Amino acid sequence: MAVPVKICGLSTQETLDAAVQGGAAWVGLNFYAPSPRSVTPAQAAGLTAAMPEGVSKVGLVVDGDDQMFETILSQVPLDLLQLHGSESPERVAQVKSRFGLPVMKVIQVSGPEDLDTARTYEDVADCF
Repeated sequence: MAVPVKICGLSTQETLDAAVQGGAAWVGLNFYAPSPRSVTPAQAAGLTAAMPEGVSKVGLVVDGDDQMFETILSQVPLDLLQLHGSESPERVAQVKSRFGLPVMKVIQVSGPEDLDTARTYEDVADCF
């Protein structure tokens, strides 16, 4: 059985090429500036310009506002938005509706009770 894999935090052409050649279904571009693996929209556009068909581009954003998404999406044709902050279910729905892309919501899990938090996103997130 083949398992689709997402490789995130790619910030160089070498790492992106290795992920694609290794069969990654998704490549993750981190737009969270404090991260050492972050990229700017211009860098991400350059990195992904020659990506082959069939590999999806994921943009990781932490508590981004609409202007941030507009800036990123004006330069990088993403296939999925990964919301990695404290976005509420309402905010997830707004982002999904406004930008017309599927949304992955990251949920921090430290115990079984955190799964209840995930359930509040079931109707708005496309995946976790």
